Amino acid sequence: MRPFRSAAGLLALAVLALTACNRDAAPAAEPATPPAQAAAVDRDEHSYAEPDKVVTEDLALDIALDFDAKTIAGTATYTLQWKDQAATQLVLDTRDLTISKVEGEAAGGQWQPLQYALADADATLGSKLTIETPERNAKVRVTYVTSPDASGLQWLTPEMTEGKQLPFMFSQSQQIHARSWVPLQDTPAIRYTYTAHVTARPDVMVLMSADNDPAAQRDGDYSFKMPQKIPSYLMAIAAGDLVFQEISGRAGVWAEPAMIDRAVAEFADTEKMIEVTEQLYGPYRWERYDLLILPPSFPYGGMENPRLSFITPTVIVGDKSLVSLIAHELAHSWSGNLVTFSSAKHGWLNEGFTSYVENRIVESLYGKEVSDMEYVIARNSLRENIASMPEGTQALAVKPDVALDADDALSAVSYDKGAWFLQFLEQRFGRENFDTFLRGYFDHFAFQSITTEQFLAYAKENLFDKFPDTVTDAEIQEWVYAPGIPGYAPQVMSRNFGIVDSARLAWLGSAQLPPRQIADAWSTQEWLHFLESLPPTLTVEQLAQLDEAYTFTGTDNGEIAMRWYPLAVRSGYTQANEALTEFTARVGRRKLIMPIYTALVQTEAGLALAKQIFETARPGYHPITTGSVETLINEAKPAPAPAPAEVPAADAAAPADAAAPAPAN
Repeated sequence: MRPFRSAAGLLALAVLALTACNRDAAPAAEPATPPAQAAAVDRDEHSYAEPDKVVTEDLALDIALDFDAKTIAGTATYTLQWKDQAATQLVLDTRDLTISKVEGEAAGGQWQPLQYALADADATLGSKLTIETPERNAKVRVTYVTSPDASGLQWLTPEMTEGKQLPFMFSQSQQIHARSWVPLQDTPAIRYTYTAHVTARPDVMVLMSADNDPAAQRDGDYSFKMPQKIPSYLMAIAAGDLVFQEISGRAGVWAEPAMIDRAVAEFADTEKMIEVTEQLYGPYRWERYDLLILPPSFPYGGMENPRLSFITPTVIVGDKSLVSLIAHELAHSWSGNLVTFSSAKHGWLNEGFTSYVENRIVESLYGKEVSDMEYVIARNSLRENIASMPEGTQALAVKPDVALDADDALSAVSYDKGAWFLQFLEQRFGRENFDTFLRGYFDHFAFQSITTEQFLAYAKENLFDKFPDTVTDAEIQEWVYAPGIPGYAPQVMSRNFGIVDSARLAWLGSAQLPPRQIADAWSTQEWLHFLESLPPTLTVEQLAQLDEAYTFTGTDNGEIAMRWYPLAVRSGYTQANEALTEFTARVGRRKLIMPIYTALVQTEAGLALAKQIFETARPGYHPITTGSVETLINEAKPAPAPAPAEVPAADAAAPADAAAPAPAN
């Protein structure tokens, strides 16, 4: 274990940082000037921006979408707040943008040219755009055009869509890809309002993370407004053959016509989720909550763009078994969108809180057994992943001297260790007390970007000191700043998984599959646990028996596919190759396909198949997915194909955190 500063010292320093913060007197409204915005800045290493000197208060876009050129072109106008009266430059983040003109608004309202310099591109950060502003202009305007290969945009031909009739375009700005389609201060430490005027071909519907009108008509000319301040990674745009269907008065689904009915049926509980979360943590402050169902090339499960969560179609399986994804993206409306991490090194403030809130929503609507099963699955995965991570990135709050890629803020540590820490606090302080604390936390920091130390200072004053001797500074330090999982972390057990484990062990020992009346009732979560608990390889005969009984090969359930196909590859079960190829070429969600590619590149034959799949799939993959697969293939060091596996022993160990049949606690 590496040495850390004492938790007491960190808490004391954080309290001082909060002296300029005022509690939000009207929780349902945004404070006029968020007091913690400047205090929260702790040097975001993934941005060139200088928020201690100047911040964007409002962004006005006037842009045109060109599906033929695969570009966005137009202007971005920034209303600025100058914090340093000696500053004479505005520094923006860009990636692969062509800048043609920069202007500043003079005192009389006229626009005058400003000098600017676009630096050479850094592979990670892009190009620093430095604008000379000797007059500290209140408004600056940049004219630009994106690259057809912008890392935050995907342009799909009609053939790559569900309906095959119209092209499709969508953005993915998190973590630092917004700079590839808008020049801006691309750091979560800065929040701003925005408006947009967008023109496009008249047969596509354009949507943004803003005030989309459910009754809007396609006419090629659209205007949007986002009145609440958001960080840059929540900027989003999409355009395609999209129609709307209502779920409730404030929630609905946008999707391609061929997908809309299935999506509405799958996500029918969305309004109930909103109501549950409001009961727990206060009002939903973003007016509407709509879902946009993207093509399967979307690289993530979901993206919490305010008012319009982007959702993968891979969770639409017909039985609502994967709708916890919707609970997660909705939860971000409180944890992440409302209260935001100030830099990637504090990513757990977004994802850990959201994963915890997600689980509370699932428990309220679908029962404790379902939430327990999801906790067990997540924590088993966390244990597996954290063992291979550098110690410095195993901490919730990554220390300043630890290098962190921006996308590493989305690791299992931020999500699952973060949620585990909050469950630890819930158990120590009691659910009622902890719910009251969290609701106050969301109110206090609403529409602000904060650091871990600001959270700890607030927790010290409003939780730890109110219930002394409930937790120790050493425990908080270990959870937040130390690697690994504390040995006293609360454990979750699942009665259902105990039954699954018994069935798995019986099959491994006797080749006797569980009775149909048992297996037919298993949920997706139980099947995932069954597959994850199997040995790394099985015999071809064993896989054939499972496949004949349960038809894993060709499954429509992506969560099952991402576990079944790697097992088939490792075990030499080539009967799955055709379906594996179709799935991996069609789906671009990284979580689902990267385990398959990872298994394939371990052998020469598998690497050859991986390259074949990638060549076919590449035109339909998002640039983020393309980069991940390309790196994996280029760095592959395949070994000769392994010999067929022996039949595993019947007493193969069950994974940690899985329960024997017993009541869940």
